[in-house]
Amino acid sequence: MPRTTLVHEVMTTDVVTFTPEEPVQEATRRLVERGVDGGPVVDEHGHLVGMLTSGDLLVQETKLHYPTVISLFGAYLELPSSHRRFEEDLRRAVGATVGDVMHPDPLACADDDTLERAATLMHEHDVSRLPVTANGHLVGIIARGDILRAVMGYPPS
Repeated sequence: MPRTTLVHEVMTTDVVTFTPEEPVQEATRRLVERGVDGGPVVDEHGHLVGMLTSGDLLVQETKLHYPTVISLFGAYLELPSSHRRFEEDLRRAVGATVGDVMHPDPLACADDDTLERAATLMHEHDVSRLPVTANGHLVGIIARGDILRAVMGYPPS
């Protein structure tokens, strides 16, 4: 299958989706039951509003990374990047809903993008899957494995 094949020809349409209001515990249960490690978050109109990954849920079970503070000549300096990370970890650790822990404004591709474009986006942004949209609505998801199967000539799964 050539790399000019369109995403909608190989994407998965049976997608595990979440809503921002969904409790984190319910989202975790559904991820485990379906055997996936992430999925798109959609609003009541089916518009893509975020991406939830198992990593977003695992941060609730980890220790917080406290900001790095350096004492220099009697003054205490806090590294700005460590403070941002702490705030992000804290927000996720206390999150009760998918909206609290998801990544807002996720990277996505269109259903009429080519596999080459989807693969390039995944590589450049170090993601393993992309939500697929048409006219702003979620219509599927494409993963690295889908692209590899298509390039190797296997039928879509």
